[in-house]
Amino acid sequence: MQRRQFIKGASLLMAGGVMTPMLQAKTISHPLVTETPFTQGKYRILALVFDDYETLDLHGPVEMLGHMPNTEIKLVAAKEIVRSYQGPRVLADCLTSNTYDCDLLLIPGGLGTRDLVSDISLRQWLNLQTARSQNVFTVCTGTALLAMTSVLNDRKATTNKMAYQWVTSLNAKPNWQPKARWVFDGKFLTSSGVSAGTDAALFWVKHLHGEKEAKRIQTLTEYQWNDDPNNDPYAVS
Repeated sequence: MQRRQFIKGASLLMAGGVMTPMLQAKTISHPLVTETPFTQGKYRILALVFDDYETLDLHGPVEMLGHMPNTEIKLVAAKEIVRSYQGPRVLADCLTSNTYDCDLLLIPGGLGTRDLVSDISLRQWLNLQTARSQNVFTVCTGTALLAMTSVLNDRKATTNKMAYQWVTSLNAKPNWQPKARWVFDGKFLTSSGVSAGTDAALFWVKHLHGEKEAKRIQTLTEYQWNDDPNNDPYAVS
């Protein structure tokens, strides 16, 4: 039986071949849908995953946020095993058949969002889950999944600048920002393309715990943080 390697709530199946459906069924014997996937007293981050999500959109922020004190990160998906665009698969901690109280809902982007913007069941789940989330953080075209609802209406928001025209065409009511590395308005933190999510995640660390903690994590991960939300090298006119 293939072994699993668990990385902070994003459970990557180890290399060495794809599990067969029969082996998956035998391996995953416990129910994933529970009242809450979180440990009491933790800062609860719930990250949505779906087939063809962009790897860095998820794992960049997870790396930074996961170093915060007393933090727990869980993955939520429509099915138990999800494939990233780059190939590695992750194991969901809970399913979108339920919604969950959380402190931060993280929504990555990726090519999978192109189909998901038409997914009515996901739209309904996002509306319900957003209401149960203290804050919502989107990366890249993850903003498109929120834009297909009304929760960003009249809010400042941004997205991947290479997909800017597509995302903004989905809903004209948000106050779209063509030049922003990230934007924080109300309960919503939206960020630009791929690596911008890692920058925005460090901003969120700073927002919660102060600049010293954000700098500690930046140094720990040896990451060159773009800490200016207005410094957007990929801005559109």
